[in-house]
Amino acid sequence: MDLKNSILLLYFTLSLGIIQYAYAQNQTDNSFKMTNNKLIRPAYLKAGDTVAIVAPSGILKNREREINQADSLLRSWDLNVIVGKHVFSKDNHFAGTDEERCEDLQSVMDNPKVSAIWCARGGYGTVRILDKLDYTKFKENPKWVIGYSDITALHNQLHNQGFESLHALMCVSLTKDITEVQESVDTFKAALFGNTTNYDLEGSKYNRVGEASGQLVGGNLTMLHTMLGSKESIDTSGKVLFIEEIGEYKYHIDRMLQSMKRAGYFEDLNGLIVGDMSKLRKNTTLWGTSIEQLILDALSEYNFPIAFNMPAGHEDDNRAIVLGRKIALKVKKDKASIIFEE
Repeated sequence: MDLKNSILLLYFTLSLGIIQYAYAQNQTDNSFKMTNNKLIRPAYLKAGDTVAIVAPSGILKNREREINQADSLLRSWDLNVIVGKHVFSKDNHFAGTDEERCEDLQSVMDNPKVSAIWCARGGYGTVRILDKLDYTKFKENPKWVIGYSDITALHNQLHNQGFESLHALMCVSLTKDITEVQESVDTFKAALFGNTTNYDLEGSKYNRVGEASGQLVGGNLTMLHTMLGSKESIDTSGKVLFIEEIGEYKYHIDRMLQSMKRAGYFEDLNGLIVGDMSKLRKNTTLWGTSIEQLILDALSEYNFPIAFNMPAGHEDDNRAIVLGRKIALKVKKDKASIIFEE
């Protein structure tokens, strides 16, 4: 081999090595997102701890009663309460400007005396402040972030930052007669104080039988769909997905599932838990099947188990679930169970 060819071979070998090294480094840098590494669990609450109430999303017009009730509820558990200064601010659809909502949330994320952050309501708006949040001090003093619906965007971000969070009722979920939401309140309190509830679900003829394990991720379907392609989209590989929805047409739900499927969202999923599909809208042209059958049809090429009838979502009975926690899911036609890892 002449000198010129030897130099070319050496150049090719070195280039290949550099590419392989860069790929390995990229895999290492992204290993947290690509695997089921155990997430950081904020400290469970105890008497004397502080919970902050903030509104990162929709406006709280005429909702003083619910915020006051939430404050009283937490204090009845011997907890201290901080209410964000912009909770009742107004800016069109939102509870204050993006800057005001972000200021409230960032302030309590950074506050080492705060043990949990309870989102007052959902609606829309959380996604507008995600890129403004700084997790530097939060990582030094992790805390539980609580909410559902639009707060799914924040749950996704927390997951990708490496933290467990709590999908549970919000302040505006509280009814005047608290017994109407008693299961929601009881499981919320249990999760906050370290007594996470396992669930036995009612059976369904639509259940797809099987067993699975993995980190529990997910939330509101519309928000999960909205996150596709962004930094807050979750890698679902080896995980169990939870979905719930409200106020959508069936064809909208099918469209979202089809988009997520084409994006590879279900490719390596271990299991699916379907929560409440509430107040679905009727189109002039009827879909023709139940929402359960729609979901089964959309995901027919996959073999992972699917459990229906999880009481979580936009109903009074909205049981708390720890997102990011590893679970064992067992699905039969007549029942299903969800067991959280200790």
